[in-house]
Amino acid sequence: MKIAATELEGLVAAALARAGANPVMAASTARALVLAESQGIGSHGLSRVAQYATHLRNGRVDGAARAVLRQVKGSALLIDAAEGLAFPACELAVMQAIANARVQGIAFAGVVRSHHCGVLVDHMRPVAAAGMVGLAFANSPAAMPAAGGKHAIFGTNPVAAVFPRDQADALLIDLSLSEVARGKVMVAAKAGQAIPLGWALDAQGQPTTDARAALEGSMLPLGAATSPKGAMLALVVELLVTALIGANFGFEASSFFADEGNRPGIGQAFIVIDPNALAHPGQPERRYVARVEVLIEEMLKDDGVRLPGARREALRRRALADGLEVPDGVLALLRSA
Repeated sequence: MKIAATELEGLVAAALARAGANPVMAASTARALVLAESQGIGSHGLSRVAQYATHLRNGRVDGAARAVLRQVKGSALLIDAAEGLAFPACELAVMQAIANARVQGIAFAGVVRSHHCGVLVDHMRPVAAAGMVGLAFANSPAAMPAAGGKHAIFGTNPVAAVFPRDQADALLIDLSLSEVARGKVMVAAKAGQAIPLGWALDAQGQPTTDARAALEGSMLPLGAATSPKGAMLALVVELLVTALIGANFGFEASSFFADEGNRPGIGQAFIVIDPNALAHPGQPERRYVARVEVLIEEMLKDDGVRLPGARREALRRRALADGLEVPDGVLALLRSA
């Protein structure tokens, strides 16, 4: 049935609150999950509610946690998620980084003692709304081997970027450094569906099309069949959000897909840049907003080019106007969770 986004947010927040999340955590998380669902990203939407609720009930997440700004030094900020769900901490990090970048021109905000952060680029929407450029990085429990290796060390370690435009939707770029996001394998496993060869390895390090076997094994890095580049990029992200800011390595965190385990303590990092800090004096045609449009105009000369984020924005607007289509069984689970 169709349900309004605000009503759905209320149902998700209530389910998380019953599992032990405080009101701020429940509301922040519900907004993020419904936003993901509205964009057609089911792997990071309502499918995560049961997972988060189980982690809250089993103590893998502290439902009473309050995100705090732990340290500021110039343009560098450190936020402590306090072992709660990631969303309030990421919101705090981004808003603090925007405020800092207005003064300093650039800000780096790290989030430690965190959890799964959902659709990474969605955290950067306020950055675009502020007319700023944003980059984001996150690690996750071990799911991919190092280049040439066999056992999982890195997470799928997503990278995201947002580039605002004048009088048009921002460019929203979000990619996992595995061949596909692990959430897609999770969805396939729940549905009993096979996955394409080249997505993952089983526990014995062999290629598999069995989604359940893939969850027990490891994901393949982006482009692993021909190049170690995906694994190298995963290493860069891993170091940025662990060694640099003090979060746990992926191999130190229990899987998100396990009901029992440790509090993952992983990290996220956000970079916010004010384009005005780099504007060319006396050269308005060289300013950020003008140059972005020159590039986009050139891109769109080819038929078939789709700007990053365009599809998800169209789906989001449709969902806001018409409501989200949610199966009755899912709604029943939300109400009973």
